[in-house]
Amino acid sequence: MLVCILIEWVRFLLLACAEGHANLGEMDMIVRRQTRKITIGDVAVGGGNPITVQSMTNTDTRDVAATVAQIHSLEQAGCELIRVAVLDLEAAAAIAKIRAAISIPLIADIHFDHRLAVAAMEHGAQSIRINPGNLGGAAKLARVVDAAKAHGVPIRVGVNSGSIEKDLLKIHGYPSPENPAALIESALRNVRLLEELGFYEMKISIKSSDTLTTVSGYQALARKTEYPLHLGVTEAGGLIAGTVKSSVALGILLHQGIGDTFRISLTRDPVEEVRVGFELLRSLKIRERGPELISCPTCGRTQIDLFTLAEAVERYVQTMKAPIKVAVMGCVVNGPGEAKEADIGVAGGNGVGIIFKKGQIYKKVKEEELLAVFLQELKQIEEEMGELSPK
Repeated sequence: MLVCILIEWVRFLLLACAEGHANLGEMDMIVRRQTRKITIGDVAVGGGNPITVQSMTNTDTRDVAATVAQIHSLEQAGCELIRVAVLDLEAAAAIAKIRAAISIPLIADIHFDHRLAVAAMEHGAQSIRINPGNLGGAAKLARVVDAAKAHGVPIRVGVNSGSIEKDLLKIHGYPSPENPAALIESALRNVRLLEELGFYEMKISIKSSDTLTTVSGYQALARKTEYPLHLGVTEAGGLIAGTVKSSVALGILLHQGIGDTFRISLTRDPVEEVRVGFELLRSLKIRERGPELISCPTCGRTQIDLFTLAEAVERYVQTMKAPIKVAVMGCVVNGPGEAKEADIGVAGGNGVGIIFKKGQIYKKVKEEELLAVFLQELKQIEEEMGELSPK
């Protein structure tokens, strides 16, 4: 529930900040920046295609079983692209088994060693993330590009504030909100390295741990290139700090039409990254996946363990695909009325709870049975909507 509340608050702030420049109706009209299209596996990125939500595993890639298990959890949460760290040749070889067991495209994350990039592609990586300038020179980069061409693998050019070339830092200074030039020039320099080798299937990311530097950097980069952009705030922090920083930066950029794919980086279970990502897209009315969950913030009228109830419902609806609105309310007196727009909701009382639909009481249930009965109702809705869907 905390994630939903944080993102709605961020959206409110974004709208409030822009109120002096446009009315709210105009604010909701997002015009996407036009970019080239690349294809990662069967997922199209850029070119007006839906903005994709991705994540990265935090398992040891060499542990195939653990990595696959985590990716399956991410798939269930809606993750559309997954990145794994390739630390050595054993990890590169593990990609073949991992890819065979999952259903979303797999991206290999490479640092410094060109051999790992080539090996990852040979074992089935469907994209790679590299900084072309730190692979050890032109000849080694050429071998990576040759492998990418041979295997039809797009490249993400990833640059962050901590890896900018010394000569660019000397000229431009360290990236800041007022002056992100070093970050931009570093990214474009690395892009040119690939272009000079006749390679154009790429997307670009420029990462900073500073929210405002991230915003100004991507705004500047968007004016200088037509390649699709991967958005993110690096080292954003835990659930609260990371959600706020990422939602502010990415919310501003996405509302300006900038960004084709993104990752919410959290020091947390990566499933939380995907949950935050889709809630961010929903709050901006860009994309919706599964139910929208609303809940009251609790007050002195609450006579039930609403936090536990809400968390359990939130976990369950993350597995659903039905585009419905679900409410979890703490008060049987005001709950149904305050959440009358919900397709289905639950409200707790003293020893008894109610399940309501469109503001009308549907069923009364003992408190100890309330969660189980409500989850069964959600399951039934999912099944009924699945039967009504076109085959």
